[in-house]
Amino acid sequence: MTSESESWLTLTREDPIDPELPIIDPHHHLWDYPGSRYLLDELLNDAGGGHNIVQTVFVECLSMYRRGGPPALRPVGETEFVRGMAAMSASGQYGPTRVAAGIVGFADLTLGREVEPVLAAHIEAGGGRFRGIRHAASWHASDAIGNAHTHPPGGLLLDAAFRKGFALLEKHRLSFDAWIYHPQLAELADLARAFPQTPIILDHVGGLLGIGPYAGRRDAVHEEWRRGIDQVAASGNVVVKLGGLGMKLCGFGWHKKEKPPSSEALAEAMQPYFEYCIERFGAHRCMFESNFPVDKPSASYTVLWNGFKRIAAPLSAAERAALFHDTAARAYRLNPDD
Repeated sequence: MTSESESWLTLTREDPIDPELPIIDPHHHLWDYPGSRYLLDELLNDAGGGHNIVQTVFVECLSMYRRGGPPALRPVGETEFVRGMAAMSASGQYGPTRVAAGIVGFADLTLGREVEPVLAAHIEAGGGRFRGIRHAASWHASDAIGNAHTHPPGGLLLDAAFRKGFALLEKHRLSFDAWIYHPQLAELADLARAFPQTPIILDHVGGLLGIGPYAGRRDAVHEEWRRGIDQVAASGNVVVKLGGLGMKLCGFGWHKKEKPPSSEALAEAMQPYFEYCIERFGAHRCMFESNFPVDKPSASYTVLWNGFKRIAAPLSAAERAALFHDTAARAYRLNPDD
């Protein structure tokens, strides 16, 4: 982010709510792109606002691929890079948060059975931290909506070659992070039914769209989204991440405001979606996520997690523990000492 954007975030400051509550942040990125740097220092600076972030999970983002070698193996460079960041964090020199205790990388599952050496290379490169694959499938025909960085075709999750590659995840004890848009929820439901033994983690409450052809249609979108969530939730191998609504494509427009939203405002906007997921999946299959730095243009890390805590406040202690820590620990098989 630019210094101007960072200054804008400081216009809304809050003390952390319930600062002792243990949190696993199961979704963030690390990168060093031209004009955009988000590495260990930047993440820890954001997470250092007083919430008790005990562990995190890194999710692939086209970062630090190998420069050469077989194209299919180049994404393994990202896992090698993140393992280094995780080792720095595990030293304790940078504070108590264990960054990238779990790593989710990219492998092109459309390679079918030929993707197996890529999966094995990721697992080896992860040094015991590699947990799953994300082959982003978010696609829409509208030019107003950008498709995923993997440049997926429409219907990827239904593709026969993709499913041959997907079938290998169970063998290697790997989960699948699903990044899709809400009109694709039925396709994910079909995939989950076809592979009931493979853990699937639905990112960002299913990619709620609020721009392009969906702008100004929030009620209709909400109904369409609910129908898709119902289908996905019916498969017990799927858990869902509650977050990602700060992305510009969701259409809330917080980044355009004079000052960032308060945690009360965030909670009010996000509550209908998060509560519906908790109702359909159960708290034991839901987890809050930061999606930083992608959601950072909408709110600071501290305020965002305050919003989550406001939404969860009426729930039982066991439900709150699941949402903030236990579901992520189970889904990503995290050791508390990592």
